[in-house]
Amino acid sequence: MELYDYNTVKRILSSHGFGFSKSLGQNFIIDKDVCPKMADTLNADKTVGVLEIGPGIGVLTAELCKRAGKVAAVELDKRLFPVLEETLKEFSNFELVEGDALKLDLNSLISDSFGGFSRIKICANLPYYITSPIIMKLLESRLPAEEIVVMVQKEAAQRLCAEVGTRESGAVTVAVNYYAKAEMLFEVDKSRFYPQPKIDSAVIKLSPREKPPVEIADEKRFFAIVKAAFSQRRKTALNCLSGGLGISKESVASALSEIGVSGQARAESFSLEEFARLSEIL
Repeated sequence: MELYDYNTVKRILSSHGFGFSKSLGQNFIIDKDVCPKMADTLNADKTVGVLEIGPGIGVLTAELCKRAGKVAAVELDKRLFPVLEETLKEFSNFELVEGDALKLDLNSLISDSFGGFSRIKICANLPYYITSPIIMKLLESRLPAEEIVVMVQKEAAQRLCAEVGTRESGAVTVAVNYYAKAEMLFEVDKSRFYPQPKIDSAVIKLSPREKPPVEIADEKRFFAIVKAAFSQRRKTALNCLSGGLGISKESVASALSEIGVSGQARAESFSLEEFARLSEIL
């Protein structure tokens, strides 16, 4: 089945009475170059199980099935089930899992779906509106995955892959770097999607770390401090931390001084190590 052909895709969706949902951020890849290239980045073979988040109409899923031993795809929109049944009918190594990836126990899902596989990888074309929540769920769950390859909004990709301590960094940059190494793989023009979104995308790879690069006694406190520090990017970290955490400016200023950071510094200039030391002091 030629899933890269616009007319074929339109016909299949129409035959199932499918209409795109703006609330679910549905933009499906229909390009003959992008999906194979994205699937190839996983370097998957028949010994690998791939968990996919949001298969859409199955264009990327088909490429994953050709390479991996098994593909289990989590899909929230039940209207796509009969579509996927048609587009992926030739693949016996495909499993469709109904549910919301943000709510499912992904560790249990991997255990149930990939019992015979020792190597697991994750792949997804993520809706823009849930990019950060999904990525953080995947990382915070500490899944037994070798790598995570996802397509996201280009601007989000730049933020996720930025170096901590640079102007492009944000709270999510710090969080991602705590759990994994992030790498930009390639950009994807908006014209490669149906329907066409307003912005370009990019594919990134996250390689989970065996252990975080800094030692943290209280992760919840650490991330609360990071979130507060970046809460208002135009303000100094001193003001953001004081207001966001309900701590006096004097206490925050003292903590900043102890780690050798100016009270006028903004969160984007902090290193991962400085955030870690700050969380211990505060």
